[in-house]
This record gives sequence, structure tokens and C-alpha cells, in this order.
Amino acid sequence: MSATTSTTPAPRTTSHAVGSSILRAIRLGGLRIGYEVRAYFRQGDTVFFTFLFPVVMLTIFSVSFSQASFGQTADGDDVSAAWFYLPAMLAAGLLLSGVQNLAIDIALEKSDGTLKRLAGSPLPVVSYFIGKLGQSFVTGLAQAAVLLALGFTVFGVPLPEEPQNWLVFAWVFVLGVVTSAILGIALSAVPRSGKSATAVVIPITLVLQFISGVYLAFSNLPDWLQNFASVFPLKWMAQGMRSVFLPEELVILEPNESWELPGVALVLGLWLVVGLVLARLTFRWIRKDS
Repeated sequence: MSATTSTTPAPRTTSHAVGSSILRAIRLGGLRIGYEVRAYFRQGDTVFFTFLFPVVMLTIFSVSFSQASFGQTADGDDVSAAWFYLPAMLAAGLLLSGVQNLAIDIALEKSDGTLKRLAGSPLPVVSYFIGKLGQSFVTGLAQAAVLLALGFTVFGVPLPEEPQNWLVFAWVFVLGVVTSAILGIALSAVPRSGKSATAVVIPITLVLQFISGVYLAFSNLPDWLQNFASVFPLKWMAQGMRSVFLPEELVILEPNESWELPGVALVLGLWLVVGLVLARLTFRWIRKDS
């Protein structure tokens, strides 16, 4: 009697399936970015209060204080209002594009049933978040380009010539926009409904702008308020932007007479981790009480 042997195909490893799932999530996330950006620019109120608001404020401050000097360079040139406020508006734009926009947007999507419909669709959760992060990055980058173009062409703000300054701008921008976006996702859990989202989120971002050296010179604030503002990321984003665009002579206006770039990276990194933890704990496709 001859023995016959049968061969069975070895089970496919799961690594291929995992890799395919990751690639699919990234591909869908990329498509979602396009959808999110288009939806963003179709909302007139959102575009004004997040995208154009820093542009409008830079214009108002530049015109209102056009005769004022906010310091002098080593060559004796006056630092104009537009020059002084440009980095502040760049930092504010990161906060608005990330925290304010996403917190309100996601709260509305929870309220109107959008997230409930997405929960029943094949869209991976990762792709949804890629879309939101991508939207913040694209709109924040476009906003920064508009602010820089306005400052340079209309108000004569000198832009940095040293490559290392632009490298600092790049990492402050990327770290700032990602941190703001993650915090916006986490903050979206706070409003109890879509109708209350604007009333809850906008006062938070507005207060942060006033105490973080955006509308008021940070050095003019009382020490206790400076210490309080230093807990939050916007103060550090504004300080990082000032280190890029303001002349070195104005570093004496900083609390420790230093731009403290390692501190900027550290605080933003810590808030990024905090935001990730809070978003992981609080985000739901559907509210628990719905």
C-alpha cells in the first residue's frame, strides 16, 4: 500500500493584510483631505472666523498703529506694527485652524448625524483623522502664505534671509498645527451639542489670544498672567514665530530675554501628547448620551 501525501497551501501571513489595510487607510485619508478642504472653503462663516480673521486683524493693527514704533533694529530702523504683529497672527492662525475650527466642526458633525453615518460606512477611523489633520495643515499653510504675502507686499515687512530662520519656522509651524489639530479633536467632546459649540470654543480661543501675546505685547502683561499663559501652547507658538520674524534686538522683551526655542519644542510636544491621550479617551463616533 502506497502512502499518498497531500500538500496544503501554507496560510497567508497577516502582514500582507495589515499592510494593505494601512495603505487603504492612508489612501482614503488622502481623499478625505480633499473633501475636508473643499467643505471648509464652502462655509463662509468658518472661512472668515478662522482663515481670514488673522488677516483682518493684521490689517487693522497695521493701519491703526502705522505711526507707532515697537522697537528698533541694530541699524536704527523702526519696527512697525505690521512687523511686530505678523508673527503673532501666524501663531493665532495655527490655533484657529486647529483648535477652533476642528472643535466646532467635529461637534457639529456629531450633532447632525454625520459621525453616525460615517460609523456605518467602510471609512476607517484613521482616514477620518487624516482628513481632519490634513485640512488643518493645508488651510494653515495657505493662511500663512496669505499673511506673509500681505505683510511683505502691502506693509513692507522684511522677511528673514537666513535659511535657519525658515527651518525654525517650518518646525514651529508643523508642530504647532499638528498640536492644535489634536487639541481641537479633544476639545470637540466638550460642547453638549452642535448649537453650543461656537459659544463654548470661541471664548476659549479668544481668551488665549489675549493672554498669549497675540493682541497685547506679552512683556506688558502682569507676571502672574505671563506665568499662567505659559502653561498653554499658544504663548510658545507666538514666541517661536517671533524668534523667526522679529529682529534679534527685540529678544529683550521676552520673559527671560531669550527665544527659548527648546522650551517651545518641549511645551508643544507635551501638549501634543496630552491632546492624543484626551482625544483617545473622549472621541466617539456617537455621543454616549445620544
